[in-house]
Amino acid sequence: MKTLVSAFTALLALGALGQPAAAADLVIYTSQPNEDAQATVDGFKAANPGVEVEWVRDGTTKIMAKLMAEIEAGNPVADVLLIADTVTLERLKQDKRLLAYKSSEASSYDASLYDADGFYYSTKLITTGIMYNTQAAMKPTGWKDLAKAEAKGLVSMPSPLTSGAALIHAQTLAGNPALGWDYYKALKDNGATAAGGNGAVLKSVATGEKAYGVVVDYMPIREKAKGAPVEFVFPSEGVSAVTEPVAIMAGTKHADAAKKFVDYVLSEKGQQGFLKLGYIPARNGMPVPEGFLARDTIKVMPLNPAEALKSSDKDLKTFSEIFGGNG
Repeated sequence: MKTLVSAFTALLALGALGQPAAAADLVIYTSQPNEDAQATVDGFKAANPGVEVEWVRDGTTKIMAKLMAEIEAGNPVADVLLIADTVTLERLKQDKRLLAYKSSEASSYDASLYDADGFYYSTKLITTGIMYNTQAAMKPTGWKDLAKAEAKGLVSMPSPLTSGAALIHAQTLAGNPALGWDYYKALKDNGATAAGGNGAVLKSVATGEKAYGVVVDYMPIREKAKGAPVEFVFPSEGVSAVTEPVAIMAGTKHADAAKKFVDYVLSEKGQQGFLKLGYIPARNGMPVPEGFLARDTIKVMPLNPAEALKSSDKDLKTFSEIFGGNG
């Protein structure tokens, strides 16, 4: 295996061929898309010449399954995690699997975006809002519009049973007194469907199969730039967000390199890298990608990772009871 894992070998990461070599100074497990992961590592290496890095990429659920299997076997390979959400890392924190590190870059972040003890830090904001086909009769501005008669049978959304971002989204909206689980019941009564992930929602709305979709921001914004007949709305009530946090594994043998990586992704240079990839940087004072609203106009609804972790099983059950087979 080459020192830096290629996109091809990253896809094989869960098999024997994808096992990172012992010679690496830093092994990163990430849920970033392959191109994004490569760009992030390239940026880090440019800022830290001489540090050899390997990365393994898959969805957060599969990455966690791999990691936990390694922990059970007494041989966790990852030094750093850069995965979808804070709730997953809160679980690892509570299980004492993470190393606390107080990065000097944290002063440039809202306190709500990182763990007060230094166990994990948000790196970007990937919000969930509403997309609609430009041929749709109604132009939604808020979440409640999707429960109106004009949207009956025309709404698609990802299932929390499939998508981690969708679970975070459901927990965030359920915790909003103006919405709550009653809102999801109203969506179900209005013929909304919930299945699969964000990619399936994007396709259904872009092709006109559905008029409206609940989806992560960058997908429709990128597709619109390519000419797709879609628009994205940051709803008036606010949006949910996953923040792709970074954390250091407690058993790392490469703590110095791991700390450098955390500092890099939180630094202005690292955040500029995420901006170039089309994401909203988590760091204060940064611009946003073309096609997004100004950062200070995007209202992010709150979510407490510890409370969300505690209620995850119950919330999944509640969602399944509402949507039944559609979930």
